[in-house]
Amino acid sequence: MERSRPLVRRPLVTLLTAAALAASGLTALTSAARAADADLARNGGFETALDGWTCTAGAIVTSPVHSGTSALKAIPAGADNARCAQTVSVKPDSQYTLSGYVQGAYVYLGASGTGTTDVSTWTQSAPDWQQLTTTFRTGPSTTEVTVYTHGWYGTGAYHADDIALTGPGGGTSQPPAPPGGLTAGSVTSSGVTLSWSPVPGATGYAVYRDGARIRTVTGTSTTVTGLSPATAYAFQIAAVNGAGESARSATVTATTARRPDGGGSSDLPAHALVGYLHASFANGSGYTRMADVPDSWDVIDLAFGEPTSVTSGDIRFERCPVAECPNVESDAEFKAAIKAKQAAGKKVLISIGGQNGQVQLTTAAARDTFVSSVSAIIDEYGLDGLDIDFEGHSLSLDADDTDFKNPTTPVVVNLVSAVKTLKAKYGDAFALTMAPETFFVQLGYQYYGTGQWGGQDPRAGAYLPVIHALRDDLTLLHVQDYNSGPIMGLDNQYHSMGGADFHIAMTDMLLTGFPVAGDADNVFPPLRPDQIAIGMPASVNAGNGHVSPAEVTKTLNCLTKKTDCGSYATHGTWPDLRGLMTWSINWDRFSDWEFQKNFDAYFG
Repeated sequence: MERSRPLVRRPLVTLLTAAALAASGLTALTSAARAADADLARNGGFETALDGWTCTAGAIVTSPVHSGTSALKAIPAGADNARCAQTVSVKPDSQYTLSGYVQGAYVYLGASGTGTTDVSTWTQSAPDWQQLTTTFRTGPSTTEVTVYTHGWYGTGAYHADDIALTGPGGGTSQPPAPPGGLTAGSVTSSGVTLSWSPVPGATGYAVYRDGARIRTVTGTSTTVTGLSPATAYAFQIAAVNGAGESARSATVTATTARRPDGGGSSDLPAHALVGYLHASFANGSGYTRMADVPDSWDVIDLAFGEPTSVTSGDIRFERCPVAECPNVESDAEFKAAIKAKQAAGKKVLISIGGQNGQVQLTTAAARDTFVSSVSAIIDEYGLDGLDIDFEGHSLSLDADDTDFKNPTTPVVVNLVSAVKTLKAKYGDAFALTMAPETFFVQLGYQYYGTGQWGGQDPRAGAYLPVIHALRDDLTLLHVQDYNSGPIMGLDNQYHSMGGADFHIAMTDMLLTGFPVAGDADNVFPPLRPDQIAIGMPASVNAGNGHVSPAEVTKTLNCLTKKTDCGSYATHGTWPDLRGLMTWSINWDRFSDWEFQKNFDAYFG
């Protein structure tokens, strides 16, 4: 506190002149300060999707918006408060203002890592767009802060738009120059090695395949894997720093080699129809004898082999009892019909799990029992392989298991080990298929396991490490695109069952690959199109998510011909898509073979 100064009387004109000069000086200082400040938030209006933002549950919407054409919509769920954040370069010991427009109940806007006092502001209720504003000063050594917005647990969706961080820019004032010297090096049937020249000021590089950003790396080379054999791909690289992303490099095109064996699953037809046969129950659809399954069905999955207990690993296959299935054939007739199907080029597999058959291989002993008991079923009936249909709580991830490429959870590690043992025992002819639900696969784009802050459902994305570890052994992946909640696609929009759009978006994710839990440095690689069959219910009786034959045809047209695509833009065209899977053969027969007839009409 300053001491009092003696009062000195001055002429009025002097006082007015001084006041005018002071006011002028103040205005000049304010203008200069504002001229030096800038909006440092990247894509604060969400006009370029979620570029620059990392969100646990965010999507872009076109209504409502505060300005422009897009805004953020995020939905808290369970223990997730739907946080969206980005890290911004700042100057030490400097003043900043954070602002944004929000709508919804309990919306927060804040900054962390300031080096002084982290700040946040919030509103309990914003029925219309409301501006939130807070200020902070960076610490003496702070060079970056994280700005964020989030909702609150268990409340409804919130919207955010026009988020701005105003203040002096950090050390990086503009994006780097585009990289040069991009070349394609070694090429295999499933991968291409890329290299390029370093760019001064770049902190990383974004890799684009066929126009879609697939990963970021810190070095000047990378190997893109999970590609289809004998397929041309176009690659570009952009340099990245705290100010944003450069223009993309010149395009380099590389064509993958053909597989030495001519391609995966060459003993399946180019387009295959897969169906589950109720072999151990009737389920209201009636029992269908193996010999009565039409020739259109290329892969027949026997439903189901189930464990004697959840953690035993001891799988048993019991055929439907006469009391439930009066027309059931004898074991001898059943086995003879399987042989006849195989002689006609069909595959007959044992499907393990299903809705009621939860399997948790928690120990090495359970793993070994799984191998021996599944082998016994395969040998007894002379089957061609195994379908993994683990549902419910069969697969979940431990809290510290965060890398799908290197899983540590016993139920995952033991399942992968068991399947590899079976594959080694029966050789290359062993067929391996999987039928996970969308919750265990595509949901992994947003959530993986318990999540960065914990509290998420540990089953989220839990099939990804299994699929990835077995991708070279995998004959078919046919995700169940039914009995599913809304799932976010690669367009960062939620897609719901009931039309072609859902099947197109879900399948595009498998064929394009996607960042797991939004991490651009941790990408689940795409599968080959010949490894993908789309899972659909055969009829309205079979499960939620049934679509008409016309919608099935739209789905196939979009993915194989890029026509009839509707609002979702795919990231490629895949004429080698293997085909369709349905639950089930029995339900299709119940509906006069509608699903099968549509498949036959489409593929001839």
